[in-house]
Amino acid sequence: MKGKTRKVAVIGAGMVGSSCAYSMVNQAVCDEILIIDRSSDRALAQALDLSHCMDFTHTRTKVYPGTCADCADMDVVILTAGANPQPGQSRLTVLEATATIIQNVVQEVMDSGFQGIFVIASNPVDVVTCLVRQLSGFPRSKVIGTGTSIDSSRLKTLLSEVFAIDPRSVSGYALGEHGESQFVAWSHVTIGGKPILHILRQHQDRFAHVDLEDIERKTRDAGWEIFTRKGSTQFGIGNALAYITRSILNDDRKITAVSAVLEGEYGHSGLAIGVPAIIGGAGIQEVVELELTAEEQVKFNQSCNIIQQSLDQLSVV
Repeated sequence: MKGKTRKVAVIGAGMVGSSCAYSMVNQAVCDEILIIDRSSDRALAQALDLSHCMDFTHTRTKVYPGTCADCADMDVVILTAGANPQPGQSRLTVLEATATIIQNVVQEVMDSGFQGIFVIASNPVDVVTCLVRQLSGFPRSKVIGTGTSIDSSRLKTLLSEVFAIDPRSVSGYALGEHGESQFVAWSHVTIGGKPILHILRQHQDRFAHVDLEDIERKTRDAGWEIFTRKGSTQFGIGNALAYITRSILNDDRKITAVSAVLEGEYGHSGLAIGVPAIIGGAGIQEVVELELTAEEQVKFNQSCNIIQQSLDQLSVV
């Protein structure tokens, strides 16, 4: 007997939103996908195009266009709408424009009677996650930003190339702002369960070429490497959204680096930032508080300060 229909709305049918929906269709993440965009024609076109995938997938996902008023019975609402930075700008540059868009969208979604979970990719994602929580009045468990999930994936990919292993054999996180102040918590990066710092000390000659600072820089700049060449990132972040959504709908309880509102963890409260968290059916089940080194804690504090400054300057709320 078929269980409850799993429904997801994707707001913003551009590169990120459509890539997310495409990933969910191919991975059978949910039963229905509602596509919402300020252009009703684009929402309809994306829904039709995605619907034409069904003959080539293992399961059928119903995809259709609609509006925020249709979100009442959605389990998850994914927010990808927002303003895009121009080359040379940071993600924080577009904050005011994105905040205005998000304020209107969240109000319309909440007016529909929505009681599910928000998953957010709109940049600057840490600040927008805080904004969505304020506007919705939801507990922190029900407002999840993609945060440094994609940055952590980029880190694993880079390390897999350096050490010639599968990225899934690497465990570790980029933490902090999904932006310029993010950092890699090297004290918690392992390869096959072995701390990377131990590996480098044990095999100094073999891995003398490994430059952790350069890997951290490439991790941080990877998004811009893509953006400056084709105008957007889409596939990695689209898959990250699908991954987080699947963890919610299946109650997977996977630990993922997401933007979560802190409630005393890491010595901070009231702002959202990239940290590992257990993601399950109720959303954020728990924030995993890593024991950072003194240097890592300083970097984390600096990242928190940057996010807080942006929140203090925000005029929308």
